[in-house]
Amino acid sequence: MPKTGRIIVNTGDGKGKTTAALGTAFRAAGHGQKVAIVQFMKGKWTYGELAAIDQFPNITFVRMGRTGFTWEKEGPEEDRALAERVWQIAMELVDSGEYDLLVMDELNNALDYGFLELDTVLDFLHSRPEELSVIITGRRAKPEIIALADTVTEMTAVKHAFGSGRRAKKGIEY
Repeated sequence: MPKTGRIIVNTGDGKGKTTAALGTAFRAAGHGQKVAIVQFMKGKWTYGELAAIDQFPNITFVRMGRTGFTWEKEGPEEDRALAERVWQIAMELVDSGEYDLLVMDELNNALDYGFLELDTVLDFLHSRPEELSVIITGRRAKPEIIALADTVTEMTAVKHAFGSGRRAKKGIEY
């Protein structure tokens, strides 16, 4: 029997990968499903979605590190250790059997930087609980992950206000 959960990948160089994943998380939570969101590589920005997550008691949110990742550190060792810790936490959440949806935000980037092993992620995707849906975000999704996915969306940058020098707008870009 085919798995009823889905694997969804939001990738590409355009904006909106995380926002789309969080929209699906909010949808699932609104239907009473339990959602876990783990962020692998986010900086220290505080954005509106984080405030919205607090409104959902059935969403568990894990954001490792206060100062973000590689671009704010002296070397990749700390990033690798944080990514591995986030992965361990994600697997603990999955092993609990409590969740219907797991969002692995910026996992593609962690893989691209070599902070996690692709085979580890592929093994998880092949053996995940039957009912669990997984959303993976980030640029440069690995072809092997794309091949396993049920749905893949490539975000393409056509035009963005940043390109004309406009600053990010609260409630729109963050």
